[in-house]
Amino acid sequence: MTARTVISFLMALLLGLCPPIAAVAQGFAGLGTTAEGFAVPQPGKAFAFPSDHGAHPDFRIEWWYITANLTGADGKAYGVQWTLFRSALQPGEREGWSSPQIWMGHAAVTTPERHFVSERLARGGIGQAGVTAEPFDAWIDDWRMQAAAPVAGRDAVADVTLKAAGQDFSYALNLTAEGPIVRQGQEGYSVKSAAGQASYYYSQPFYDVRGTLSLPGGDVAVTGQAWLDREWSSQPLAADQTGWDWFSLHLDSGEKLMGFRLRDSGAGYTSATWIAADGTPSPLPPGALSVSPVSTAEVAGRTVPVGWHLTLPARGLDITTTAINPHAWMATRTPYWEGPITFGGSHAGRGYLEMTGY
Repeated sequence: MTARTVISFLMALLLGLCPPIAAVAQGFAGLGTTAEGFAVPQPGKAFAFPSDHGAHPDFRIEWWYITANLTGADGKAYGVQWTLFRSALQPGEREGWSSPQIWMGHAAVTTPERHFVSERLARGGIGQAGVTAEPFDAWIDDWRMQAAAPVAGRDAVADVTLKAAGQDFSYALNLTAEGPIVRQGQEGYSVKSAAGQASYYYSQPFYDVRGTLSLPGGDVAVTGQAWLDREWSSQPLAADQTGWDWFSLHLDSGEKLMGFRLRDSGAGYTSATWIAADGTPSPLPPGALSVSPVSTAEVAGRTVPVGWHLTLPARGLDITTTAINPHAWMATRTPYWEGPITFGGSHAGRGYLEMTGY
């Protein structure tokens, strides 16, 4: 039995001790389980960088999440995803095999014709996966998001390299931030339900990207924009919430919009942050953003809404989104839809859409 086989077996065993994450959307990485024993976000936190770029093992769930909208030298639109998830069986960290931390990585490349996906699992405490804040380094096996050479006055994640590889694809990208870190919600306290579940949430939505995709047809030089989302919490979903529809939008005007709807037994809970071109965030009240599906596709044996109508009257926004590839299905242990989109109407641009629970 190889080391990889042993680790895979142990990971399957450990994941079996967690809530059945593939059974229902709210079990995604333990999001719908009790927070007993874990730290819970509170309003008024002052983020401290670079330390908050690192891990927070007293919270149940955390992620480092990059999506990139790219254009190839061949003229095609591409999308790239790189995600590192940390999920805890117990709060705190310990060295070696006694670590309660489980790590999972997702990587994807989307083209108009194909969607390439890969997944990694790792155990904390043994060096196979982890995050250090300074110098910044996030990794699982040989997948890596790593700070470039430090520059005085620049944030620790302002300049990073991004690498991942799976069956039939790989990528190596350089990301350079041309704007500030953005705190989502109320100064980084992002409420997820009327009952008050919340996460700590900040973004770096101002990356310029250059690099190379390696695909079955050969290497493709790409340029574009990327968006980093950082969240950590212990119970961000309410008991009746079944999944979410999340949008990160780069407007051609230079402005940005983050918005999501958490679906429940009623109208759902929506939240949004309007981000000015200079990075100034304006959090919108719950319900200010309206999202509704306008087209669907049959994906992985289910009907998935892949076209959306979004309105935000406070900003004169009235747009319809279109998926670059309607079949951008993440066939991972916890399956979901994620892929690049374009949009038009009152505003034009491109972005990313993630949907869970379908």
